[in-house]
Amino acid sequence: MTAPNRLARTVRQFDKLPAPLRTWAISKVLGRAVPLVGTAGLRYEAIDTERVVVSIRNQRKVQNHIQGVHAAAMALLAETATGFCVGMNVPDDKLPLIKTMKVDYLKRSQGDMRAEAHLTEAQIKQIRTQDKGEVTVAVKITDASGQEPIQAQMVWAWVSKKRD
Repeated sequence: MTAPNRLARTVRQFDKLPAPLRTWAISKVLGRAVPLVGTAGLRYEAIDTERVVVSIRNQRKVQNHIQGVHAAAMALLAETATGFCVGMNVPDDKLPLIKTMKVDYLKRSQGDMRAEAHLTEAQIKQIRTQDKGEVTVAVKITDASGQEPIQAQMVWAWVSKKRD
């Protein structure tokens, strides 16, 4: 088993906190690391090497003209969940980069939204052992009604932090 990377070590520091406080603390720390995530108020409900769950409240700062979560905020939600799934596994000498983002808006969303991203064991092994590569990260985005108003396909790549 590969030693945890910097992001995984950071997240593990919060394991001893009670769940609600842990969610708040991780969300604050990661929101500072990625300013747009912090500005949008994304919350990390679960984060580990196999699965990341991120949510967004339907509040004024992320709304569109019909008081729903804005399309760009929905895409941010999916990109964040999938990116942190990869980020929890990529070695410290590698850089995760979004390669392809495809989002299909199927119907109006209702209320708050949630994205749940997953990696398979084979994908995790690939990320941890290959110098560079790419994976399509599975993500399911639901709204307060439990429906999937959008479907997203996110392809993440990783490369060496050092430029050739």
